[in-house]
Amino acid sequence: MVPDILPRVLCVDDDEDSRVMLTMLLRHELIEAKAVGTAVQAMSSIQTEHFDLYLLDSRLPNLDGFALCRRIRDFDPETPILFFSGAAYEADKKRGIEAGANAYLIKPDLDGLLESIKQFVSHEESVTAKVIPFRPKVSFPPPFTLEPFAA
Repeated sequence: MVPDILPRVLCVDDDEDSRVMLTMLLRHELIEAKAVGTAVQAMSSIQTEHFDLYLLDSRLPNLDGFALCRRIRDFDPETPILFFSGAAYEADKKRGIEAGANAYLIKPDLDGLLESIKQFVSHEESVTAKVIPFRPKVSFPPPFTLEPFAA
């Protein structure tokens, strides 16, 4: 069953092959993806469109992913941000989290990426949609009784 509204992810990566791969991968998982190659394009999209998650590379032209993450947090403090980058040093991970990201994943861990995206997107849905359990307010007679039901 396809949901009426697919979750939306903005992918920011300067490598065109990575953008194409991420877009196709997410669409296969029923997640709408928009991919851009620069921080300027990302901020323009963020200011005019709604996204359920931001997926950033740490290395971008003109403005690195860490600075972009801080700018996104200034504009949007709630939406999850994930780094998906080849920069695998602990210092890079630390910089990403300190910049405001929710997670930092190392390329090419696609299984971990999909698992994390689904976790954050489903968490986003659970925050906005409250599930109210159904509790009937009707009394039922005890089973196997011959007594008439008294309300």
